[in-house]
Amino acid sequence: MAGRARPAARPSAAAADQQEGLVVGSHGRHCVVESADGSRRICHPRGKKSQAVVGDRVLWLASQDEGTIERVQERRNLFYRQDEIRTKSFAANLDQILLLIAAEPEFSEQQLTRALIAAEAAGIRPLIGLNKEDLAPAFARAWQKLAPYRRMGYTVLPLALTERLQADRDLLMPLLQGRSTLVLGPSGAGKSTLINGLVPGASALTGEISQALNSGRHTTTTTTWYWVDEARQTALIDSPGFQEFGLHHIEPMQLASLMPDLAAQAGECKFYNCTHLHEPGCAVLAHVASGDAPEAISPQRHRIYGELFEELSQPRY
Repeated sequence: MAGRARPAARPSAAAADQQEGLVVGSHGRHCVVESADGSRRICHPRGKKSQAVVGDRVLWLASQDEGTIERVQERRNLFYRQDEIRTKSFAANLDQILLLIAAEPEFSEQQLTRALIAAEAAGIRPLIGLNKEDLAPAFARAWQKLAPYRRMGYTVLPLALTERLQADRDLLMPLLQGRSTLVLGPSGAGKSTLINGLVPGASALTGEISQALNSGRHTTTTTTWYWVDEARQTALIDSPGFQEFGLHHIEPMQLASLMPDLAAQAGECKFYNCTHLHEPGCAVLAHVASGDAPEAISPQRHRIYGELFEELSQPRY
């Protein structure tokens, strides 16, 4: 006689009580999680595997007035930087990144390139915003500096956030609508002006999250998620400025494929394992030239590539 089928296991009471949520703020190992109804509470990870970053979808369990993160759901992507010592995650499940730089103080092209490479590696669309168009001479120099990036197909937006915020809002919103966008850039580029101009009450919300996560201490959170619209379809994620952007999660031989101007020529090189630094028959080297030719690789871009290749080729201990 056939044996009776074993009844399906019932979910535990704890599993049944788990809720889905979105991580909207983080500081250290503590997070602020938003529920489907828009309410928010502090949550703590249950073990290292539950470590969450802003943008993560999580399952969490209420415990008195706080909660614990039981599981981080599978991510579409994760944007992060990695130096020799540690990894710094910015946010997860992004649709795009807005790299905000300014005509003054003069931006670092190497830092911009590093962030673009990290975005390409994560499969996240980057936008470049150049702020302070009202500073005409400095802006003209910076705009020319970005000519190679426009030739590569990157969207580069001219902005003057302190002078014409409404006009810039009209320019930006069609690109931001319905997407989650990480705003990234150095201090002084205008990130706070942008966030406060597009998100009503952003400053107050930042204060609330910082106070909750830091027990009243006036320490800013690492990264913060803001809804731009009441329907909660369009989001901006604010991140702190950075001085360094490590790429130690990328292999040196992978670099060229993540730089569109080099990648467009690399397939024509004589040797399949070409480093694009000195080999005969290198198609990349053949296209390193000043000027506005569509196939040109700017000498500055190639110099940055060489510096990054050398940096990532150093022995790791």
